[in-house]
Amino acid sequence: MRVKISIKDMNQVTKINQIVCRYPYDIWIHGKSGMVDAKSILGIFALRIDEDLYLVTEDDIDTRLLYKELENYIDIEQEI
Repeated sequence: MRVKISIKDMNQVTKINQIVCRYPYDIWIHGKSGMVDAKSILGIFALRIDEDLYLVTEDDIDTRLLYKELENYIDIEQEI
């Protein structure tokens, strides 16, 4: 599953990373500048936050709790 995620500043990078690290499944962030493991804070810092970014998980994972915690950063309506 892929949803658009908005990261506006470095404080949000830290918060998003702390949230995703609590989940046992793989979570990725994709953008034009690359694809990184969302559990890697250095990886997220390597992305350009001024481009379209997408949070990506396996399709068969129940992501409701994750999305609830990330509701300030993702747009569920933009699910792809």
